[in-house]
Amino acid sequence: MTPKFKTTDIVSIPFVNTTFNDFMRTIEARINDHKNTFVVTANPEIVVYADHHPQYQKILKSATYVAPDGIGIIKGAQMLNDPIPERITGYDIFCRLLEWGNQNNKSAYFLGAKPEVVFDLRKILAVNYPNLNIVGMQDGYFKNETPIVSTIESHDVDMIFVATGFPFQEEFIEKYRNKNNGLWIGVGGSFDVLAGHTQRAPQFWIDHHIEWLYRLIKQPTRFKRMLAIPEFLKLVRKQKKG
Repeated sequence: MTPKFKTTDIVSIPFVNTTFNDFMRTIEARINDHKNTFVVTANPEIVVYADHHPQYQKILKSATYVAPDGIGIIKGAQMLNDPIPERITGYDIFCRLLEWGNQNNKSAYFLGAKPEVVFDLRKILAVNYPNLNIVGMQDGYFKNETPIVSTIESHDVDMIFVATGFPFQEEFIEKYRNKNNGLWIGVGGSFDVLAGHTQRAPQFWIDHHIEWLYRLIKQPTRFKRMLAIPEFLKLVRKQKKG
């Protein structure tokens, strides 16, 4: 029986309050047991968006687990005097599952990103994870969802990675997760990073919790998205007073 994690509610979203390793052991056990699992990896931007879009917030609340992806979530939990031990990022989950899936001959479906990203991702997966059964790969520029869902359903896929960005990836998962009792997880830009099209921050920036600053320096166009952070902190302060 897989454990039920303590959660920390931040702006109405129940984040798992656990370590990365404990979380991953639970996810792996659920995959082995063919338990339908929907994982959301949420950062402050997603929390703010959910606060403005009740239907999306409802989807997040329906997930099996919401993981704290972003130092802002960790800081928010501290402000609420209910600390979360560490970040559990979508990219780290993605890489760990690829390694585990390769070691245990699991199957996976990859959905999302640009065609050129998927092209390069396919090559990297073949070299680094040769024992992973890749059931299908489809870029994010599809018009018909039916063949994608049909393949996932008919092959009883263990892990479905959806990288179409929020809110679309979570909406897609919520719509179709009943078609397959595997793991469904939205992983944002993880395909781009693994394929080498986007560079993840060096370890120093990650260890010092300033990965967001590195990304902003590399992609100044992210500035608008960063404006969600002060709004998130405002919402957390409101919750604390509430």
